Amino acid sequence: MPEQTLSLLQRRGIEAEVLIPLIRRLEQELGRERAHLLARETIEKIAREQGAAVAGAVGRDDLVGFREVRDSWGGAGGDLTIETLRDDGDALHFNVTGCRFAEMYRQLGASDLGFLLSCARDFTLSTGYSERLRLERTQTIMQGASHCDFRYRLEGRETVAHGEDDAPGERGAQG
Repeated sequence: MPEQTLSLLQRRGIEAEVLIPLIRRLEQELGRERAHLLARETIEKIAREQGAAVAGAVGRDDLVGFREVRDSWGGAGGDLTIETLRDDGDALHFNVTGCRFAEMYRQLGASDLGFLLSCARDFTLSTGYSERLRLERTQTIMQGASHCDFRYRLEGRETVAHGEDDAPGERGAQG
C-alpha cells in the first residue's frame, strides 16, 4: 500500500508492530533507560527530517503551512479530536481532546511506550519544519491527562514561501 494512502494512525500502528518488540528486547538487554534513550534519539532524528520534508513540500515554514501539517494528523476517521483555541499568523493553539493513538498503544499493551513512539516526535518535527517554530505542551492524553495542550508560536516575522515574503498585511512569524 503506498504511503500516501495510509493515515498517520495506520503508519504508527505498522511501526509499533516492529518497534514495540524491539524496544522491549532492548529494555531486557540494555535496561529501560538506555533502551528508551536510543529509541528517542532515533525517533527524534526521523521526526526532524520529516518536518523538513513537509516544509519543503508545502513550500513554506510559517504557521499557515504548519496548520496544513496539523490538519493531516487527524486522518479521515477522526484519529484526533482537535479543539482550536487560537489560529493566526502569530500562534496556533489547540487542545487534542480525543486520541486514537493512545487507544491503539493501550490495545497493544504498550501504553508506556506511546509517548515515546508518538508524542515525543512533536517537538523535533516542529523544529525540523522551521527552526523558528516553538512548541509548548505541558500535558498529553498519552500520559494520563484529559487532553493534550499544544501551543505553537513562530519566532520572528519573516516567512519563507518559495523564497518570497508573504503578501502585505500577512504575518508569518508548535503537542
